[in-house]
Amino acid sequence: MMETEYRSYEVVLDNRYLLGDLVESISLEESLEEIAYRATINLMVSADMPAIRPGQEIRVSGIPHRGAELAYLLHPGVVWDCENSYRGADRLTVTAYDRTIYLAKSDDEYVFPAGQTASQRLQKYAADWNISLGSIPDTVYTLSKKVYRSQPIYAMLISDLKESVKKGGWMYRPRMTPNGLELFPIGGNETVWALDSGGNLDSITQRQTLEGAVTKVKVLGREDNPESATEILAVEAGETDRYGTLQKVIMDNDITTVSEAVTAAKARLTGIQETLSVSAIDINTIRAGDKVELVGSGMELIATSVRHELGRPGKMTLELASPDYVKRRYFLDGSV
Repeated sequence: MMETEYRSYEVVLDNRYLLGDLVESISLEESLEEIAYRATINLMVSADMPAIRPGQEIRVSGIPHRGAELAYLLHPGVVWDCENSYRGADRLTVTAYDRTIYLAKSDDEYVFPAGQTASQRLQKYAADWNISLGSIPDTVYTLSKKVYRSQPIYAMLISDLKESVKKGGWMYRPRMTPNGLELFPIGGNETVWALDSGGNLDSITQRQTLEGAVTKVKVLGREDNPESATEILAVEAGETDRYGTLQKVIMDNDITTVSEAVTAAKARLTGIQETLSVSAIDINTIRAGDKVELVGSGMELIATSVRHELGRPGKMTLELASPDYVKRRYFLDGSV
């Protein structure tokens, strides 16, 4: 980073060491496929630099786009990897994550009765693992009995959130904040930033494909006898005349009635899959799961992945898709 950039970003180790003068670059990355926000910080090593080791607390702050004061971008964070190298001088690359990384790396097992919501189960995980909670909305829809054998806590939480969506609930994403772990509604950001080809937007790549398209869905009942055919609860067809038959078979023990099967089948029908990749001047507060506006497109879009290369002005790369695509790809696909 150039000297003028230090005024906009701050890296603090162990809540006492300011690393700003040693920072060469910072990038922040996140996607809906992963829980933790990741920072990659490249540092110039100096004689008076504090020792940096995995497990230490770290945070990244910055002045938000069009803001005036520093705000947390990644906090609370933990140093996860350290890599020393020599490229004309001693350098250190630090990889840090927000503390949701522990949910992805820690296994447990649970048996939950029917009738609980995803919010209630999250509160149980948090109590058992001493996780502070921030804003946790009521996810409303009650879930089926679930037996989770040894698997990451994050996988259980996502399974709960997926089942809630399949029953008609809203899409939520876990996020670690200074106030604790929160459930953020997909597309629920108060400030929706606009990307404009005549202003902050550098490039757009649009991709359309039939890969992942579903034009016919068959929903099967519970498999009681592995030697006999499974009962078919529902079959729904979409644009088979236009795109051909691309069939998906659903076998989900949580679907027990024909009406539930029909609802699930209709939700999976989709034609051409469309996603957008954009490169733009950095807006450093955009997160995966945020709604963004692409001026002139007429489309409602959700960021499915983000990469911020911090600086002044900095750069960002976003992967964007419609809310329907996000629901099918990240919440309805696969069993729970």
